[in-house]
Amino acid sequence: MRYLAAYLLLQIGGKAAPTADDIKSVLGAVGIDADEERLSKLLSELEGKDVSELVAEGSAKFASVPSGGGAAAAPVSGAGAGGGAAVEAPKEEEKKEEEAESDDDMGFGLFD
Repeated sequence: MRYLAAYLLLQIGGKAAPTADDIKSVLGAVGIDADEERLSKLLSELEGKDVSELVAEGSAKFASVPSGGGAAAAPVSGAGAGGGAAVEAPKEEEKKEEEAESDDDMGFGLFD
């Protein structure tokens, strides 16, 4: 990921086709040693491709990935019959959270 980030930074900075040496210098500026194998693999996969198009393709792929939002809708639709029980449940959870928070500092406060 760091190699791709350096590649994109160089492109944003105006370098149309960053080289391995360019990426090494960006990584070296923050104290990261470049792995030749990973760097050459990245450059070979990006060679001749437009990064803007790759980002657009990736965004389209992410749009088709389910985000898990559909599972939360099921319990909400069935809450009409047992609405009273559903209201009491969060109160119990709040009590449990308060007890857990009091144990976090183990009797020592930051400013005591």
